[in-house]
Amino acid sequence: MKIGCPTEIKPQEFRVGMTPDAAREAVNHGHEVLIQQGAGLGAGFTDADYIAAGAAIIDTAAEIFATAEMIVKVKEPQAVERKMLREGQLLFTYLHLAPDPDQTHDLLNSGCTAIAYETVTDANGGLPLLAPMSEVAGRLAPQVGAWTLQKANGGRGVLMGGVPGVAPAKVVVIGGGVVGTHAAKIAAGMGADVTVLDRSLTRLKYLDDVFGGTFKNRYSTAGATAELVREADMVIGAVLIPGAAAPKLVSRADLSEMKPGAALVDVAIDQGGCFETSRATTHAEPIYEVDGIMHYCVANMPGAVARTSTQALGNATLPFLLNLANKGWKRACADDAHLLNGLNVHSGKLTYAAVGEALGLDVVNPVDALK
Repeated sequence: MKIGCPTEIKPQEFRVGMTPDAAREAVNHGHEVLIQQGAGLGAGFTDADYIAAGAAIIDTAAEIFATAEMIVKVKEPQAVERKMLREGQLLFTYLHLAPDPDQTHDLLNSGCTAIAYETVTDANGGLPLLAPMSEVAGRLAPQVGAWTLQKANGGRGVLMGGVPGVAPAKVVVIGGGVVGTHAAKIAAGMGADVTVLDRSLTRLKYLDDVFGGTFKNRYSTAGATAELVREADMVIGAVLIPGAAAPKLVSRADLSEMKPGAALVDVAIDQGGCFETSRATTHAEPIYEVDGIMHYCVANMPGAVARTSTQALGNATLPFLLNLANKGWKRACADDAHLLNGLNVHSGKLTYAAVGEALGLDVVNPVDALK
């Protein structure tokens, strides 16, 4: 199979869809790997690294899209890229379709088959291709939140760990999954006073057993959320409903009850955000203010640490990439129900129920797409 990896063109996106190690593995399995010139530079990989791995360097994205049977990326295809997709072509990347009707319609019109990293599942009920970026984003969230809290950036001027005689920042993490756990761990490590909110008692018991007194946890009710958000210096939104739009858990009205200069860090922004006042930002202009509250809503947070993120994502995607290339997508998905859960679009039809519900579109059973 011809596997193509173009340069990411989303603003301030420095990751790359395939590492040289992944390219070497694919070549060793008999596949042809096409890497756009300079695609890996943002993550610290040179064209020479890919050539040494057996890949071919291609000058333009247009050439890759025109010749490759499978396109491997990191971020959702941008408008100019979507125009280059064609019927029968396989796209393997993050999509986050639920809050993005334009992308969804373009993918449907292209006739391509699109498998989304974020909806591939595993035997434990997890999301193995979302998890590494969730880990990165979770660990980044307190770091960027601490920066947002600095007075020069519009924040309250509160130091995460305080100093002797001065209380630390109060951090509330909404959601105790992968993002929330890593965010809480790092925020607590920075010395903050951290509370995690979640609706799963099983998850709360797990967090208590594993982390003990490192950070606190509360069962998530509207009342508990409102109480904690009012007192918080920083709120990290870490809620995920796989493939679906994130629920709005902090309203604009709630902002008036918060401390002036408090920081909201919305890690769920890829799925539309979990704060009513969230809108996607970039690394170039990451924060904005609404009613005196600072918002950090960068839609590709892991891109800030592109080398770490690329390596972590590559480790997770490689087995699925090879499976798709070795077997073809139909047989690979037929053999692996968890990979089939990643199928979002096929031949002009939407195949993921949560996206259809979010956008009001008809959905076909992904099993039917295999026929």
